[in-house]
Formats: sequence, structure tokens, C-alpha cells
Amino acid sequence: MALQKNFPTFGKFFIYNAMKKNLSTITSWDLSQRPREKFVQKGAQALSTEELIAIIISSGTPEKNAVELAREILDSASNDLAKLSRFSEEDFRSFPGIGMTKAVKLMAVFEISRRYQSQTAPPLPQIYSSAAAAQTISPLLKDLTHEECWIMYLNRGNRLISQEKLSSGGLGATVMDTKMILKKAMGKLASSIILVHNHPSGSRAPGKEDIIQTQRLKEAAKACDIKLMDHLIIAGNSYFSFSDDGAL
Repeated sequence: MALQKNFPTFGKFFIYNAMKKNLSTITSWDLSQRPREKFVQKGAQALSTEELIAIIISSGTPEKNAVELAREILDSASNDLAKLSRFSEEDFRSFPGIGMTKAVKLMAVFEISRRYQSQTAPPLPQIYSSAAAAQTISPLLKDLTHEECWIMYLNRGNRLISQEKLSSGGLGATVMDTKMILKKAMGKLASSIILVHNHPSGSRAPGKEDIIQTQRLKEAAKACDIKLMDHLIIAGNSYFSFSDDGAL
């Protein structure tokens, strides 16, 4: 008898939760408000950041739709896209509803963005300052969560011949192999080089090993009639220049 008495209450509770779940499902929204349809009809600028992320992840969970899940992800990064771009696969997969496929999609979007920024940086055919060098290469390094070392090769007119990554995960092991660096520089007929690496910690200050390796490379380059023009440490949106600091 008690079960029959309470059945209407349980029934109402079930119906209420079913309606609530349906209301949170994007497919129940008006077509003009659904992220993908809104993108097509009004353009990307009309969408919020969470709506754009929702398009990438495509679906949510039984408890949260894609937009709500995207908002949760953004909130975890304090709504800071630069911080979000540094999330690892494990960071993304910590959210219920985000598996390997969705995590990789999100990481791929940020990687494309970094490459786009590098290719569309203001044209700097000649590099006469640390600021110009940093502006050219910073988009490739500033948001990384691991350390990378790069070399920029310049000709006699300080025009950038090319820039290439030497190592990923550390600085010292790569710079120690000065013969390899100088062999490439001579092969490119470079008159000068700029050594660049990043500090994921955000600290611009050079470490003791940074200073030792810089001087070692400078002397070796000088013997080959190649000038070490600078050594830049990229730290987020700022940088440290050995040349500007008078350390070269």
C-alpha cells in the first residue's frame, strides 16, 4: 500500500528529471541556437568560445551537453585560452566525456593555431634586434609545456635563412653538440646564428647551464667565422636576450 501511495510522487520525479535532461540536450534547442547551425547561419564570430569548443568535441555526457562540458573545460583554465592550449591529453581526459579522440582534436586545434601564428607573423626579412627575432619565433615556443631548443640562421644581411628545432625536452644535450650546429650553419652559408629555447616555467632568468653553453657555442662559432648574434629565452609572452643583457 505504501508503494502505491508514493507511486505518483516517484512518477512525477521521473518525469521531471526526464524533462530536465531533454531540455539540456542540444538537439532539443531551436535550430538557430545550436552551435553548428548557428555557425553556418551567422558565422564564427557570433559564437561564444564554449560554443566553438562544443563544435569540436561534438557531444557531451548524459548529465551535460557539449556546451556545458565546454564551459566546464574553459572554467578549469580560468577562461584563459593560452592556459588551455598548454593542457596535455591527460588534462583534457580528466573531464568526464572527453576521451582520447576528443582530447587529440582539441590539442590539434591549438597546434594549428600556433603554426598559423608563426606563418602569419609580421614579415621580418631582416632581423636587427632581439625583439624582431623573438616576434618571429615566439609563437612556436611560448605556450609549450616542455622545453625545446631552436636555431635561427641568418645571412650577411641579417636576413633569416631558416629556423629549425634542434631538440625537444631539454637544452644542454643539444647545445653541447656544437659541431652539428655549426655544420648546419656552414651548410646554409649562414654568417650568424641565434640560439633560442623556452622556459615552460615562465621564468626569463637564464640558469647556470644556459650561461655556460652560450659561451661555449659563442667561442666555437667564432672559430668558424660565424657570429652567435643572440641567445633568447622565451618565457610565455616575454623573453630574455643575452645580447641585450650584455652577456655576449
